Amino acid sequence: MIPTNKAIHRGIIVSLMILLAHSNTQAQTQQPTWWFGLSGAANTNFYDGTTQRLNDNLIVPKAFHKGNGIRPYGSLLIEYRPGKVWGGLLNVGYDGRGGKFDDVIAPCDCPATLETNTSYLTIEPSLRFSPGGGNFYLFGGPRLGINMQKDFAYTQLKQPNTDAELSEMRKTIISAQVGVGYDIPLSPSENRTQYVLSPFVSFHPYFGQDPRNIESWSMSTLRTGVAIKFGRSKNAIVPAPVAVPVQEITFSVRASQADAQVQLSETLPLLNYVFFDEGSTDIPSRYVSLTKEKASSFKEEQLQQEQSTSTTGRSARQLNVYHNILNILGDRLKSNPGTAIQLSGASAQGPAEGKVFAETIKAYIVQNFDIDESRIATTGRTKPVNPSEQPGGTKELDLLRAGDRRVDIQSSSSELLMEVGGGMMKSVQMNAAQVDPLAGQVVFNVPGAEKVFSTYHIEMTDASGEVQNYGPFAQDQVTVPIKTILGDQTTGDYKVVMLGTSKTGLPVRKESTLQLSNQPALPATGLRYSILFDFNKATTIATYQNFLTQTVAPLINDGSTVIIHGHTDKIGDEAYNANLSQGRAKQAQTILERVLGQSGKRNVKFDTNGYGEDLSRAPFDNNLPEERFYNRTVVIDIIQ
Repeated sequence: MIPTNKAIHRGIIVSLMILLAHSNTQAQTQQPTWWFGLSGAANTNFYDGTTQRLNDNLIVPKAFHKGNGIRPYGSLLIEYRPGKVWGGLLNVGYDGRGGKFDDVIAPCDCPATLETNTSYLTIEPSLRFSPGGGNFYLFGGPRLGINMQKDFAYTQLKQPNTDAELSEMRKTIISAQVGVGYDIPLSPSENRTQYVLSPFVSFHPYFGQDPRNIESWSMSTLRTGVAIKFGRSKNAIVPAPVAVPVQEITFSVRASQADAQVQLSETLPLLNYVFFDEGSTDIPSRYVSLTKEKASSFKEEQLQQEQSTSTTGRSARQLNVYHNILNILGDRLKSNPGTAIQLSGASAQGPAEGKVFAETIKAYIVQNFDIDESRIATTGRTKPVNPSEQPGGTKELDLLRAGDRRVDIQSSSSELLMEVGGGMMKSVQMNAAQVDPLAGQVVFNVPGAEKVFSTYHIEMTDASGEVQNYGPFAQDQVTVPIKTILGDQTTGDYKVVMLGTSKTGLPVRKESTLQLSNQPALPATGLRYSILFDFNKATTIATYQNFLTQTVAPLINDGSTVIIHGHTDKIGDEAYNANLSQGRAKQAQTILERVLGQSGKRNVKFDTNGYGEDLSRAPFDNNLPEERFYNRTVVIDIIQ
């Protein structure tokens, strides 16, 4: 090691100690993957070696050896951070490497000076490493310098000054750098667009930094500066669940009579995805495939006929409709000859296999439904437009990747696709008779109970003053059979009181009333709408505000009951999924209540719950990717 560099090393150690003192004091809960910005710095350059022949016309009488100088540095930068620990960065900019050599005395006893003004276009790719995933990071990598300036100024007493260019300068220099930095957030963590200020220090050692083809002049550089960076997160940060204050606890109770049956007219959103099995490019056998003869007479209205009464058949009915998606698409293309579609296939094996998926579907539609192939464009991708698997993810990747092995059906035609469900295919209407799965039960809803209460119990007082007690409970929702409450009676009016003790020891009391009957209920009519969500935390109920306000709300009559329940698939943390589904369901209620209030409809009862990934209440199984996609839902039932 050249002796002068010892001072540089001491400076680096001090800088590291300063930055390490602040390292990992806060960690981003979520950060953008791509960052862009500018950096500015000062290069402190240290010269060593021998320099005497300045160019072909000037060999100075006394050689120069050591020197130093400070010159500017500026760059445009890009950072890629797929996770919190590892990443990469690229700087491209101006790199000043000039300086002044220590003065010498020529043989004529004449003082002489030499100052250089060299600079480079620098390209610096680096690997970024953040220990512990915090704000402190290390970086290092190669440096490619392309010479831009090679000026020098030589002075010697009793001789004219010489301003010229150095000869034998290397056009390119390949060297290396190591450094440290620290990201200081400048914007709130919940913002999608993030700004950070990043002071940094880097060291460029002498090896590889011989600027000339002759002599032994070399340099080392200590760079200190700051970068300003910004990035935009694809997914908005979801705040951690906050404990519900006692004063915000709500209490509701409802009863569904025995064998309560609803004639539902259901608007079923269709996923515009076709999923492919691992290791195969054939359309999976679960999708309904028609011969050309049967396809010629197929109409999607065939799927809308009334279904048989069932408490568990909803998923079977819906999946049967969805698994006809290619036939529905073929029928719509045939009925709307001016429309066109794009099929975008995605496979982790690469765009080539993704395009094979798309071509397989195109061939089925063209051959079986006599559709002009020019109306169907195909492309291939490694990941779909809205992927489930996110950079840096480590959990349940097999399930996420199964959801990304698919073909997306895209079109600008409203006859094929619509906004409902975030770009799903245009919905299918279904008529069905369905039995309430909670028929014959009284349902007590206390949202937030698990967070707030140690326990609570229910007091039910009938018209004669007789009191029945149920509990203690701790769940957000509990049920009691109607027959247990009524006993030998056929009907009853009750005052219902929820009495709880918060975890802080405070008493809580909420009241309601209830009419019960154990007689079979008369059939009711209703409407059902579903909202589907991609695997994307940034997608919220607000995305579907127009649909809720313009389509759903006008169909709710004064005096109706609106049952809203949210669900998720089984991917992710169970508690997080429960909070997510509850939040989405409550947001839907809030939007509908606001619109109904503005239109004067105030006598509407809401029953809103979030069941998360609860398999006993999930609309679908979780075995197939389409089942998991359909389980990411908020279902709205309007009982007139």
